Amino acid sequence: MSPLPPVSAKRRWSANGPPATAGGSPGCRSKRDNDPIRFLTYLIAALQTVEARIGEGVFGVLAAGQPPSIESMMTAIVRDIADNASPFLLVLDDYHLVQSSQADEALAFLLEHMPPRLHLIIATREEPKLPIARLRARDQVTELRIADLRFTRSEAEHFLNKAMGLSLSPADVALLADRTEGWIAGLQLAGLALRGHSDTEHVLRTFTGSHRFVLDYLVEDVLSKLSPSVQAFLLLTCILDRLSGPICDAVLGTAATPSQQMLHELERANLFLLPLDDERRWYRYHHLFGELLRQLLYQGHPHGVDPASIPELHKRASAWYEANGFEIDALQHAAAAQDVDLATRLIEGNGMPLHFRGGTGPVLQWLESQPADVLAGRPSLLVIHASAMLMVGRMNGVEPKLRAAEAALEGMPTDAANRRDLLGHIASIRATLAVSRHEADTIIDQSRLALELLHPNNLPVRTATTWTLGYAHHLKGDRAAAREAYGAAIAISEAIGHRIVLLMATIGLGNMQEADNQLDLATATYRRVLELAGDPPVPAACEAHHGLARISYERNDLAAALHHGELSLHLARQLENTDRFVASELFLARVKLALGDLAGASALIDGAELFVRRHGFSLLQPDIAAAQIQVLLRRGDLPAAAKLSVAYELPLSCAQVQLAQGEAGAAYETLEAWRRQAEASGWADERLRAMTLQALALSRLGEREQAEQQVAEALALAEPAGFIRLFLEEGKPMAQLLHDVTRRGTSSSASYANKLLSAWETDQLELHKHRHRQTNDSHLASGQLVLIELLSERELNVLRLIAEGLSNQAICERLYLALSTVKGYNQTIFAKLQVERRTEAVARARELGLLD
Repeated sequence: MSPLPPVSAKRRWSANGPPATAGGSPGCRSKRDNDPIRFLTYLIAALQTVEARIGEGVFGVLAAGQPPSIESMMTAIVRDIADNASPFLLVLDDYHLVQSSQADEALAFLLEHMPPRLHLIIATREEPKLPIARLRARDQVTELRIADLRFTRSEAEHFLNKAMGLSLSPADVALLADRTEGWIAGLQLAGLALRGHSDTEHVLRTFTGSHRFVLDYLVEDVLSKLSPSVQAFLLLTCILDRLSGPICDAVLGTAATPSQQMLHELERANLFLLPLDDERRWYRYHHLFGELLRQLLYQGHPHGVDPASIPELHKRASAWYEANGFEIDALQHAAAAQDVDLATRLIEGNGMPLHFRGGTGPVLQWLESQPADVLAGRPSLLVIHASAMLMVGRMNGVEPKLRAAEAALEGMPTDAANRRDLLGHIASIRATLAVSRHEADTIIDQSRLALELLHPNNLPVRTATTWTLGYAHHLKGDRAAAREAYGAAIAISEAIGHRIVLLMATIGLGNMQEADNQLDLATATYRRVLELAGDPPVPAACEAHHGLARISYERNDLAAALHHGELSLHLARQLENTDRFVASELFLARVKLALGDLAGASALIDGAELFVRRHGFSLLQPDIAAAQIQVLLRRGDLPAAAKLSVAYELPLSCAQVQLAQGEAGAAYETLEAWRRQAEASGWADERLRAMTLQALALSRLGEREQAEQQVAEALALAEPAGFIRLFLEEGKPMAQLLHDVTRRGTSSSASYANKLLSAWETDQLELHKHRHRQTNDSHLASGQLVLIELLSERELNVLRLIAEGLSNQAICERLYLALSTVKGYNQTIFAKLQVERRTEAVARARELGLLD
């Protein structure tokens, strides 16, 4: 687009007007709005004047330490817009002031996915960095360039004589229209200059030159016609991006000034003042007019102030914003006043630092604009700088800031009031850095040091440190201590409004509940995390989705497990310098194994292992080894599986390998030792897993009665939480044990065993279907015969017994069926396999992969 002159809002709409117009927020006000979080905040505020629910969930995550990706947030906003019932217009004015690539990314996403009921209008002086060419090729954009925005002579006559109240001749109007080239702002300025001027001919004669010079002349001429009090008001309040009566009073320095009345009068006089809300409480100056006013102010206009006094105006504005709860605006005026002490106090936030309350972007922007010597003399700012960088995931720059802060603190007296507190904050930040690396000992050392040094009233940092300590206890297996720390962090963070710590500690609590086999409680806790995380969620919510995925998997809801697992992976990939997405990939590999997709599972595990090795995330190596062992067991590669289980000291995996190798006695001993350790440590989940495998070991040893008793005890523990996959994963041997439990009918767990057997049969049928599809695809590719119709689960059971060499009569006894029924199954099986004899059926079944 060609550069566009500013246009009156009244000019943009037709006589009928749009159904609704998003407004009521400052919009694209200034270059300070290049902060993408601020841009999105204003965008949502405008949209919410149409429908209050639009972007409601995004507001919460914008205040968090690590907001999600632009795509995630815009997806939520687009979805909310699509749910709005009424068509409306969204107007972005002066978009050329936005120089943020992330703002461009957000707007491009909106353009690409815009709901039909939304129409977007962008006013800009420059060609925006948006896919305009693609939209033009699709005929999806209407462009109003400079030629379109010019007033015709008839429009200029109507505007000057009707709207402006002048009495110009057609010749005079034509002269002004030609000299301004129909530019509406120029015509407006010319009309203001002509008001009350007796020598109209002189004004028209001298109205020449380029737009820039003409505008400079007219502003001077307009101002000179205004009273000194109005000129002073315009000049002294032009430092504000938004104007209201109270803040103008504060800047002017006297509560007696009728600022709200003055604003209404300026609006009625059409003096470049635009309302920002329907109540006419907030206004802004026309951008170009405001810029020219500021130019005159800094040049020392007679009705302004001494330029040296301008910082005082910004300080007054800052004080008003702070008193009224607009701390970010207060910081920006403190920065404009170049008052480092004031900016520092605002950033420190009287106990709750500003970056803990959603101001991370502006805080970082101001800190990074300061000379090195300013920060070097203020260790508190260096610590806050490190903390803010940590919150946005810029890990590499954190430690240098901490060291610089420590160097600055060396020069402070040892008994300085906040020296110990700052050292404690440094230790807390280092503990959080160690959390990302899962270094339990470092976390504990730094957390304890932080709690020793931090002031008792520094609750925000003390609470964050309590959470890091809980995570360290979690890593070391001390679940009782972890639960206590997480509970304390939740209680305090809720009380003081420390949102990010509340979210992280609640995730930790959910992990503990899950480990205690309290799956219903854990589910509710993880859903609470998603509420705290907003919509779209902050990336840290990947942990909640991962927890819900694990619980869904254990309850054999593989569709939900896959859904939450994929959401977890998507969010985890948005985190920088972390291994969390690896855990999500390993879980998805587990689901693929359950679905019979061995190749897909192997690919995910191999990719995860490559990443871990390249980036040194050694803590996840045992998890990767455990996943690899499951694949090797499915493939029958027992030596490789045994080697991995020993190398990484994985007792449960080792026992599974020993059972597969026929070493049931060794497996039982391995499991007994692990079970005793789990019971001593209070690890309910590990104890239950050991018990299920012990039942299989006892069965292999011929101790059928003990095996049934053991599996019945495991069922009693598993039933309240709804564990299913825990038993299904052990395959046919476990199914036989469950069958024995149900056959006896004396155990209180018999009904649950029946439920598990039903789930196992369904699972086997799904695996059968998957293998059938794979085999058919393979045979079709090679031109071989394929199985046209699937065998039912009962038919598969009969086929397996035929493969074992059982006679029809023996099959009757095993399955409690009549002989005629078994013979009927034989005929159906032969027909589906396209064979005539038992031996041919077994051979064809093995060829098609129907037999284990």
